[in-house]
Amino acid sequence: MSALDRAALLRALPFARRYARALTGSQQHGDALVAEALRGVLAMAPPAGEGALRLAIYAAISEAAPYEDVVQEMTSLQRKLLLLTALEELPLADAAQALRLTMEQAEQELRASRDRLRAGAAARVLIIEDEPIIALDIQELVERCGHSVVGIAATEQEAVEMARRDPPTLVLADINLGVGGDGATAVARILRHVSVPVIFVTAYPERLLTGEALEPAFVITKPFDPTTLAVATYQAVTRGLRPV
Repeated sequence: MSALDRAALLRALPFARRYARALTGSQQHGDALVAEALRGVLAMAPPAGEGALRLAIYAAISEAAPYEDVVQEMTSLQRKLLLLTALEELPLADAAQALRLTMEQAEQELRASRDRLRAGAAARVLIIEDEPIIALDIQELVERCGHSVVGIAATEQEAVEMARRDPPTLVLADINLGVGGDGATAVARILRHVSVPVIFVTAYPERLLTGEALEPAFVITKPFDPTTLAVATYQAVTRGLRPV
């Protein structure tokens, strides 16, 4: 590959890891899926252009992902379509291309997946966020997705204490809590006492998608919209796996 192609590949990798981890519910399995997909892409002539390369990697991940039929009333194909359009923000035409669907098929599957998303399992969510206005905005979005909020913690210690008093079924955590500590550390302490899926919220997702350390399975980027949150929470809860 040329130097330009290598640079494009490096820029595409964090997005590939985010998609694969969210799809599998695991950093380990997601990153292994990315490695397998990359071997397939690089064995052929990689497409020119960063957008085309990224799309080819998404397609290879989707094809290499372990087959599922229906989990929690949503098919594997519908999960992939939701993650590509909401979490990865692909236009529907690009997502359809990655999944080898016609536009008509993609539109039909996306409508079905959104219907099933609205009927999905409700979670009891602990929000870890130190900015009060942002925390209230997140609470509103969480409740609009059909979930309940068991508490809002502004500091690491508050988060740990709340989780012990009233164990959540999902944790939504900011990374930087300012003087209140570290969201990742709070999550690590919570996971010593309760097994619960976690979604990390950050303005700098690439810092959590390096593949070089223990990292989360579910990462969404600030600012996010209700659909992105709904898809991430559905996938986190129904996968039933810890984030690391």
